[in-house]
Amino acid sequence: MTEAAPKQPLYVDRLTMTRRIASWLEKLDPGVHRRIKGLRLVTAYGIAVMLGIVLQRSYAISGGSKLSYLAAGFALWASVSEGQATRGSSTRDLAILNAAAAVGALIYVGALSVGPVRVNPEWVLVLGAFLVGYLKRFGILGAGIGSQIYIGQLLAYSTGITRHNFKMIALAGLIAAVASIVPRVLSGPAEHPTPIGPEAPLRGGLASREMRMGLQSAVAALTIVFVNGFLHLQQSAWAITASTYVIAGSAIGTADRVRRRIWGTLVGVPIGIACLPIAVHVPPLAWLLAALAMVIYSMALPDRYDIACGAYAFTLIVTLAISGETSISVLAARTWETLIGGALGVIAAKVIMPLSLTTSSCPDAPTARLAFAQEKTPRPEAQLRDSSR
Repeated sequence: MTEAAPKQPLYVDRLTMTRRIASWLEKLDPGVHRRIKGLRLVTAYGIAVMLGIVLQRSYAISGGSKLSYLAAGFALWASVSEGQATRGSSTRDLAILNAAAAVGALIYVGALSVGPVRVNPEWVLVLGAFLVGYLKRFGILGAGIGSQIYIGQLLAYSTGITRHNFKMIALAGLIAAVASIVPRVLSGPAEHPTPIGPEAPLRGGLASREMRMGLQSAVAALTIVFVNGFLHLQQSAWAITASTYVIAGSAIGTADRVRRRIWGTLVGVPIGIACLPIAVHVPPLAWLLAALAMVIYSMALPDRYDIACGAYAFTLIVTLAISGETSISVLAARTWETLIGGALGVIAAKVIMPLSLTTSSCPDAPTARLAFAQEKTPRPEAQLRDSSR
């Protein structure tokens, strides 16, 4: 009789699993640079929340309950979009990006405050969707500015701020700049941004690549606004965000991004729903899981858009639950509204002045950042919700 192979000790199995995880992390993030950036995102978010709470409690600020909410969102996504190699250039870009988010919020509030006719709030998001694509013509910083303007509009839409909150918006931008710059200065040379090659030339056509991308995003967003009038989507901003950030430098690239975003969402949302008991009964542990997911998001974003979308979808569901939103129908709407937004994004890319490139030498992931939608209750702890963020 053949002797059975000796059973491996438990510690050997654990050691093997640890090595496999370490090997996977090294492939996803060689040199740990992206993990450091992920920790910086979480740190910037936390600093913004704390500064907002301190100022809110120390001074009588109009709309102060929303201050931490705005500042944390500005700082988080400015840190995502920033991609410089030195402290000085990073500090400059972070200041500009946070200012752009504040400008986006001011544009939203101003558009709703001017004129005798009340404007549908979602119509303002169409402008932001256009700028996300169009401003990519100015490089990484331009792409970040476009994304931050949209983020600012989205946060303003979520909180329902008004023209009486102009000073509070400016203060949120200042807090966010401090909160995002301090971690970047401390991280120093430990970060190395993902290198981005030159854009492949656009073949033919009257409009530039970025103009076409902006128009495709705007048309898809505008279509969702009309669709919402018939279907009454629970969180139409989720669909608008999905359609905006899946637009790539070619129709094929857009289809690939939609596929990856859908797969990531289909994985991340169920895992987040499965963690609802933790979010409800052990919020500190849920926050730790959300922070870990954002680190994974930062690691995966340049090369694995599907993993990044899954990590963000998980974070969105968990933070919604922490803030009190435990309705399965609302949380599950993240999935099917992403499907709607993605489908309209693909249609727009193929119909609205389609780009003839079959490939792009410059991946969209480093510059096309995830945005996010929040529920309308302006709670600071709900800030990490889409988004892709």
